[in-house]
Amino acid sequence: MNKQHTRSILALSVAAALAAPYTAMADEADKQGTYFDTMTVMGKTYRNTATKTVLEPEETPQAINIIDNEQLEIRSVKTLGETLKYTPGITSNNYGSEATFLDVFNIRGFNVSQSYYNGVSLQTLSGWNLQPQIDPIALQQVEIFKGPTSVLYGAMPPGGMVNLIGKAPQAENNTTIGASIGTDDLKEFSIDSAGQIGDSDFNYRFVGLTRQYDTQTSLSGNERYVIAPSIDWNISDKTLLNVNLYYQKDPQVGNNTAMPESILVNNDSDYSVGDKNWNDTEREFLLAGYKFQHEFENQITFMQNFRYMKGEFEQKNSYTYSYDATTGDLGRALYSTQETSEGFVFDNQLSANVTTGDVDHNLLIGADFQKLDGDAEYATHGVSTFNTFTPNNNMIDASKLTKTVYSDDDIHSKQVGIYAQDQLQWGSLIVIAGLRFDQYNADGTSYGTTYKTDESNLSYRVGALYELDNGISPFVSYATSFEPLNTSGYEPETGEQIELGLKYMSYDESISGSVALFNIVKSNVVTVDPTTVGSGSYSYVQIGEVTSQGVELDTKFQLTDSFDLAVNYTYLDVEVTKDTLYEGTTPLYNPEHSASLWANYQTDQGLLRGSRLSAGVRYVGEMQKNTANTQGMVPDYTIVDLSVGYELGNVSSSLDGATANVIVSNLFDTDSYACYDQDNCWNNADRSVELKVNYSF
Repeated sequence: MNKQHTRSILALSVAAALAAPYTAMADEADKQGTYFDTMTVMGKTYRNTATKTVLEPEETPQAINIIDNEQLEIRSVKTLGETLKYTPGITSNNYGSEATFLDVFNIRGFNVSQSYYNGVSLQTLSGWNLQPQIDPIALQQVEIFKGPTSVLYGAMPPGGMVNLIGKAPQAENNTTIGASIGTDDLKEFSIDSAGQIGDSDFNYRFVGLTRQYDTQTSLSGNERYVIAPSIDWNISDKTLLNVNLYYQKDPQVGNNTAMPESILVNNDSDYSVGDKNWNDTEREFLLAGYKFQHEFENQITFMQNFRYMKGEFEQKNSYTYSYDATTGDLGRALYSTQETSEGFVFDNQLSANVTTGDVDHNLLIGADFQKLDGDAEYATHGVSTFNTFTPNNNMIDASKLTKTVYSDDDIHSKQVGIYAQDQLQWGSLIVIAGLRFDQYNADGTSYGTTYKTDESNLSYRVGALYELDNGISPFVSYATSFEPLNTSGYEPETGEQIELGLKYMSYDESISGSVALFNIVKSNVVTVDPTTVGSGSYSYVQIGEVTSQGVELDTKFQLTDSFDLAVNYTYLDVEVTKDTLYEGTTPLYNPEHSASLWANYQTDQGLLRGSRLSAGVRYVGEMQKNTANTQGMVPDYTIVDLSVGYELGNVSSSLDGATANVIVSNLFDTDSYACYDQDNCWNNADRSVELKVNYSF
């Protein structure tokens, strides 16, 4: 909607405080062509995460943050955890930075263990470790939708979701080759090529990656190979078929060995209580799918989104079960898992633009179906004692280990959902209302115990946003969520959120932002039955409730043509508000205060022509160390990151298209860590330095 914005003292005052999930998109588009040209850069089948339509995110009466490809490149992120570090309301790397095989993070106080890729779920083996991950090299942008999203996606935690938007085929020919070296023996090579195939109706995109680097402990490493081709067939002006493939093989996926906090804080960050002969994590998975879109007459569009997934995961690791601080003896239980999964997802969408009087409607109806079958073998292989005073990481003979406990679990689940949504626009008022019905079924075995789940649920949301002439857009929304449990005898955990906020865009688009106040209540939470505590065999009751409330503030300022600044802050108050054991406690991984700042300065004049200097600082407040809140707090920390870029064509015309970037993460080598409890803690990343050279032609 185009309006003439009038400046006012109120508008300028609010702008100074507001946050910017949309990061002055029009201004950025002029420089990079990364947003408004959605049909070219994002692809014709792109859909906004918040609405499953092509409507712009800033018109949505609910908070949404966008991390574009330029930010991913500047910070040279390797994982989703790294990608989300500068996003308000999110705590990432819950198991430290070394356990890279899991994308596990908290949004607005609630754990999220499953992300989305191009609008459909990356199916995760529930309760286990097999989780497809999309490498950032294959992403155009990352969208974070805050609050319950079940009305469009079904089973979902109430804090929000992350949708990874992949790089799409393009008509314009362009190829970028990248190479990196760095600390921890980093070696990386990538290719990203797109264009039209001859004079045909086909456009393509091919992304490839090979990467290797060590973990801090050097007991294991990170090794990855990615191939991600996709093709658009422009069957006609109104019909498009996109076929896409994503294959990833990870022969090594980091280090997941925890250690007691007292050992971690009194030793160097490369210290480990693991063993190089029993420290192995590897994964392989394939995603294959298509998107079919046809535009009918009268502004009606049909799209079908399908994906098939198959994956395998193996792990050999240990966990701490006892520690004697006097003798230094640490008891380690050795275990292994072998996991497989296979599944598919269909999402069918029919949208239409309809006008009734002065009201414009964007109608959406849809039906989706997903199915997953998996298997997980779990085994323990005895125990091994490690002495922390005289550490030896080469003492286990894997050939002599025997299985002492073994289970082979089957996991089967399917979800069918039908949903409808109407986005109405009446002058400056935008209203969204949606409704969804889900049927969820699961059955299988869990550590030898058979379970069966058969649940249905009705989700809904309603929200409104009003665009004032001064650039301020107040909004309000209410939404619900549900999470079915893969176990017998329990109702789904449910959530509801009330959110109030303001979004802002200045007349010249140099200032943009949003501020959001939210209250989320999650009910039917399963908790330990207090009558069974100390019995050696816990049982559970479904009586729990968790309340999360807070404020998210996110801003972006284009201060000059060369200098932009993004600032965000989050206040988070999460409490168990109903429970027989833990009422009044704060769940793990939820700092009360967190904040970040990121600045970019670039110039095209003088001796510094073609150079860019970027720097960021992140603050993460202290967090509870264990579920019962009886072991104190994990200390807060502040991390500084740096990125410097230079266009090499300014040195010689023969280098046109080449850029060099130096990325320094954790510039001052600040120590920090995460804990599940005082016996299970993980280090975060030390300082790392990377030199990355890209050549585009």
